[in-house]
Amino acid sequence: MKRTTLSLFAATAALAALGGAAVLTAPSGTESTEGTGSTARTAAKAPARLPVQRSMTLCPAPTSSDVGETAYTAFTPVGGGAKAAKKGAAELLSAEGAKKDDSAKKDEKAAKDAKSGKEGKDGKGPAPAGTSVLSLKETGKPATATTGRSDAPALIGSADGTLAPGWTVQQTTVVAAGSGRGLHGLTCTAPDTSFWFPGASTVKGRQDYVHLTNPDSTAAVVDLELYGKDGRVKAGAGEGVTVPPRSTVPVLLSSLSEAPEEDLTVHVAARSGRVGAGLQSADDKKGGDWIPASAEPAADAVLPGIPGDATSVRLVVFAPGSDDADLKLRFAGPNGAITPAGHETLHVRSGMTAAVDLGDVAKGEAGSLLLTADGRSAPVVAALRVTRGKDDKQETAFVPAVAQLGGRATVADNRPKGSTLALAAPGKEAAQVKVTSSAGSEGGEPAVKTYTVKPGTTLTVEPPQPAGVKGSFAVTVEKVSGGPVHASRMLALPKDGVPMFTIQPLPDDRSSVAVPETGQDLSMLNR
Repeated sequence: MKRTTLSLFAATAALAALGGAAVLTAPSGTESTEGTGSTARTAAKAPARLPVQRSMTLCPAPTSSDVGETAYTAFTPVGGGAKAAKKGAAELLSAEGAKKDDSAKKDEKAAKDAKSGKEGKDGKGPAPAGTSVLSLKETGKPATATTGRSDAPALIGSADGTLAPGWTVQQTTVVAAGSGRGLHGLTCTAPDTSFWFPGASTVKGRQDYVHLTNPDSTAAVVDLELYGKDGRVKAGAGEGVTVPPRSTVPVLLSSLSEAPEEDLTVHVAARSGRVGAGLQSADDKKGGDWIPASAEPAADAVLPGIPGDATSVRLVVFAPGSDDADLKLRFAGPNGAITPAGHETLHVRSGMTAAVDLGDVAKGEAGSLLLTADGRSAPVVAALRVTRGKDDKQETAFVPAVAQLGGRATVADNRPKGSTLALAAPGKEAAQVKVTSSAGSEGGEPAVKTYTVKPGTTLTVEPPQPAGVKGSFAVTVEKVSGGPVHASRMLALPKDGVPMFTIQPLPDDRSSVAVPETGQDLSMLNR
């Protein structure tokens, strides 16, 4: 029994070291026979939650624009790791080599720059695969790097020890002109096997790319499934896409379908292996941004962070199951939830994408869109396309359905007076939330403030400003008590009259893993 128990704990520790959410429990109520022949009922104890020992994140290639500037910001909150854990390290490495150059001298200089660590810090010169772009040395203080390259590679990042729990990386790109002009922001994603992206499009004037990044040493095979208003879109070229080891593959959505579709839902499904997936949208007139993945399919959805000055809001919903979905729509503002006039309900047919223009639903008050099952209940994924500005000064961002905050979430790369948090409490119970702003990447002191979000409302606030902040800072949101709360962050960096902005969801940071207590009796697993 001892040998079996030790091997089980060793396996659990190995899973935790990989950063996954591993749970090992003994079946409750299982009978075991003692040596006396009597029967005893062994109760399983609830597994303890311990900090993860390793985390991984993947950042897609940021832009192909010659007038794009990208900032990477890495951060780990204070207090997430166990005291006994090793100090750890966190690093972002380039996934691909740069484009080939005919000049041998330039190749030689690039290799020297990579060895000296210049690339990724001053943005000059190509970066061979495996080059370090950014390292994080301590908790509680962001680390940053910038690049102005149009061929900047995708990045593969890993963190271990005390730097793993809650580790996050933000990729922020300013595209000054051309198609997709605007602010493109993305919280780099953990590798997975399934991603849902409502809100994509293949109409004229839009260029939407799916970026697939494989962090592992073996190839991944991925299916790209497209769903429009009439159901599955024939996209043969999207089936069985091979992503080579430790590399990235961009796929233009319009190359997968014969006819243009204004509203698409894209499902990235890995047949083998795992990938990080990102979907970047560029519009000739309305700017562009990354479309964050929607929360997992569910009967209800909360989409937090509609800015009060939004000039247009378009809702895109997809029902992936075998049943149709009937949804009730409500807008939760600062004083309560109302039903948008003329858009009280939405019927979504199974396997089809439904879309509706909500216009200026915010009417000057920032808030969130609440989708709840109205009679017929079926799981859905959803996202909003939000537009600010008018005429040739328009800019677009996307708000996905966001899972409720379980414990803690962090978003990096906040700028003084440029960040806004949206905290939505969709239920009948208020929620208390603690917001911590870190020290700046170049100096400053952390700041903490607690907020109460009234039931059925959205509280929109600027995070507390760190004292003497220099550079960018991170914001950590923790649920203290009360009902469910959903959160997002808007970063606004207006430029030349264009209201450039991007919105990132704040799901739980999954910084802990469930493991059994050492005293738990697992003898029944010997049987």
